[in-house]
Amino acid sequence: MHSDQTSLELLSQHHCFGGWQKRYRHRSEVLNCEMIFAIYLPPQAEKGTVPVLWWLSGLTCTDENFVTKAGAQRLAARLGMAIVCPDTSPRGTDLPGEHDSYDFGSGAGFYVNATEAPWASHYRMYDYVTTELPALTRAHFPVNGREAISGHSMGGHGALVCALKQPGRYDAVSAFAPIVNPMDCPWGIKALSGYLGEDRSGWQAWDACALVASGISTQPLFVDQGLADNFLTEQLRPERLEQVCHEHGHTLHLRRHADYDHSYFFIASFINDHLRYHARHLGLTPEPADA
Repeated sequence: MHSDQTSLELLSQHHCFGGWQKRYRHRSEVLNCEMIFAIYLPPQAEKGTVPVLWWLSGLTCTDENFVTKAGAQRLAARLGMAIVCPDTSPRGTDLPGEHDSYDFGSGAGFYVNATEAPWASHYRMYDYVTTELPALTRAHFPVNGREAISGHSMGGHGALVCALKQPGRYDAVSAFAPIVNPMDCPWGIKALSGYLGEDRSGWQAWDACALVASGISTQPLFVDQGLADNFLTEQLRPERLEQVCHEHGHTLHLRRHADYDHSYFFIASFINDHLRYHARHLGLTPEPADA
């Protein structure tokens, strides 16, 4: 459960609802750079092991956005759920053009394994969030091996793809305002062409709609989408996921919320629903709805 922690550098820790919100730096071999991640350890982790919810953030974000804005710690503490928040891209690599735009390069790793130079030497965020960081988490923290995954926007895309690509790996998956069809939206086309090259046949492995159509997984999907989201019609297009799930008999619970936008005010409004959803699938006792 606990091992020597010399490979982790504790950057900060705050007592929070009886648990601990911590931030660590470590050397990533997969990404070939130093990385920072955040972890919330609920009070129950002081006495035993707990399940993990992975949270993948969106474009321009770091590990800190969810931790400071979502307000998830209160209910996570009651449920006995750890939450791990990776960063959204490699850091400190300073590749040519890496910092030129908000939707590609730094802060925009898209949770894929890049195959194109120069990105392939660092931008392997899928392997980082599904293999390297989970192994590190299991080695250093009191987690019990049960995992769920969620995320927002680009991170919602990441959560759906991670779960669909590995049937049975996660007990549950959910997303807020995810990019469901990156093969056919401006954000996705820019990222996938840059990281994976122009051959679109290789893009399908990183597109939630294509993965549902492939039948590789039957895991139910839970998605919340705000109808006042600035990116709804051009980038997110939840109706595409709705259509492909309907066509292939794939369970999707898609909730549309009037007046809510793309911000963390939207996430904070409904995060407790997602935590309770994941708790049920992780074998935890859900809190009542008014908790």
